[in-house]
Amino acid sequence: MPQQVDPLSIEFSHTGCYNPAQTSIPECYIPMDFTGQLKFGLSFVLLVLVGGTLGYSLLEGWDPLDSLYMTVITITTVGYGEVRPLSQGGIIFTMILIIMSVGMVAFVIVGLARIMVEGEIRKLFGRRKLEKRIRDLKDHYIICGYGRIGRYICKELAEKPLPFVIIEKNPGVTQTIQERHYVNGDATDDETLKRAGIDSAKCLVAAVASDADNLYITLTARQLNSNLYILSRATDENAEKKLIAAGANKVVLPYLIGAHRMAMALIRPTVVDFMEIAMHRMSLELQLEEVRVNQVGRLPSTNLRESGIRSDLDLIVVAIKKASGKMIYNPSSEAEIEAGDTLITLGERRNLDKLERLVLAGGEPETQE
Repeated sequence: MPQQVDPLSIEFSHTGCYNPAQTSIPECYIPMDFTGQLKFGLSFVLLVLVGGTLGYSLLEGWDPLDSLYMTVITITTVGYGEVRPLSQGGIIFTMILIIMSVGMVAFVIVGLARIMVEGEIRKLFGRRKLEKRIRDLKDHYIICGYGRIGRYICKELAEKPLPFVIIEKNPGVTQTIQERHYVNGDATDDETLKRAGIDSAKCLVAAVASDADNLYITLTARQLNSNLYILSRATDENAEKKLIAAGANKVVLPYLIGAHRMAMALIRPTVVDFMEIAMHRMSLELQLEEVRVNQVGRLPSTNLRESGIRSDLDLIVVAIKKASGKMIYNPSSEAEIEAGDTLITLGERRNLDKLERLVLAGGEPETQE
């Protein structure tokens, strides 16, 4: 059964990159044998130029400039005529040079044509294959904007892994994301959002730099999918209310959060250090995670104390978010766990994984050794 994660988790999870398109053909792909042919052809051109210049210099006694000029007009077949009258040896050498140059030019032209045609065909089929994969996605995340914040969000989503589609209008930027699901276009445009699969998406993140664009994206996305969870970035505090009114479920102000984090590092450094350990998955000792409860039948009991979460899995339940949205902080040992709840838990990663398997796919809790 696929893992269910509350959309808010993208704010707090802290890991890698989803790579659903590893088997796709990159749009900039150029076959190595064609590249080798092109290099060979260009090397041959240089060799003919040098050989022709030396040949005329030795056979006719011309200076290097006249010899090079004669070589160039011969291999390009422009038909300007000889620079000077040719000897019998010079005539024979010129005929050989013409034959070699015609073959050389044909070889280079065919190689270039094959590269361009093959590259365009691969690009077309690769793009169609990518679009089909995007159409097949369900309950995925749409990330609008692949700037600094957008990149970090993709990194956050990836290690779960959770499926996501990036929308980026800068063609130069999309060159760096060819191994992921992406749509090149303006996220404020209806058709672009539809190409990203907004009808079947679970969440949209408006992470472009402009508050006005984020507002327009939010309005458009809400009209296209009324059930979509929308998380928006804002730069100005005054934009927060407008984004909420436009349909955003949550608005994040990165600069405000960053300033608050820096202030806390000065005022409560130990607390900040603890949160760094708990919220970064690079830490193997302690992690803070949310676990969605899909079923409780496999737990020894729905009672928190008797559920085995603490005694068998050595996890601390920091809070329980009920299906109604109510948050119970520091729940008592008699608190009841119900299907649809989200447990905010603290503990080692391996034990968190065991709990996830227990409440998602079933299984018995493993006791600590």
